[in-house]
Amino acid sequence: MRNRTKNKEQAETRILFVCLGNICRSPAAHAVMEWLAEQRGVAHLFEIDSAGIGAWHTGQLPDRRMREHGSRRGYSFTHRARQVKREDFDRFDYVVGMDEENLLDLRRLAASREQAAKIRCLADFLRHHPGQTTVPDPYYGGPRDFELALDLVEDACSGLLDELLSSGQV
Repeated sequence: MRNRTKNKEQAETRILFVCLGNICRSPAAHAVMEWLAEQRGVAHLFEIDSAGIGAWHTGQLPDRRMREHGSRRGYSFTHRARQVKREDFDRFDYVVGMDEENLLDLRRLAASREQAAKIRCLADFLRHHPGQTTVPDPYYGGPRDFELALDLVEDACSGLLDELLSSGQV
C-alpha cells in the first residue's frame, strides 16, 4: 500500500482539490498527489487536502468504489469528506476544481480577485488526454468511469507537480 505523509510545518505550497461531494475525484487527487510528491522526494514541500462543494458527505470516507479502484493501483484513501470553506482560500495557494460546475461554485465562494486567482482546473494539467477538459464525476457510472477518473487524476496531478517543480514555485 502506498503510504502518505505530510509535514505541515515545512510545507511551502498548499493545494486543495475540490469536487462536488469530496468522495470521488478530489480525494483521489489528494491521494495521488501525495503519493507522487513522496515518490519524487518532495512531500515535505507540500500540504495537500481535499474538500467538496456540498456538505452531503461530511465525515464520510471516499466512495467505496473509488477506494476499491484506487486500492488496486496502490492508493490508500483515508481522508474524511469535508465542505470547502471561505477560509480555505486564505490557507491554500491553489484551489483545484474538477469540472466547470466546481469552478463556478468556487469563483462564487472566493471573496476577492486574489482568492479567485488561486482557482485552477485540474484538467488544465493533463498531458496524455488531449481534448479532455474536465475530470468527469464517476459517481453515477460504472467501473470504467472510476478507472477513467483515476487515469485523468494521475495524468493531471503528475502534470501539476511537474509544473510546480519546474517553475520554481515550490
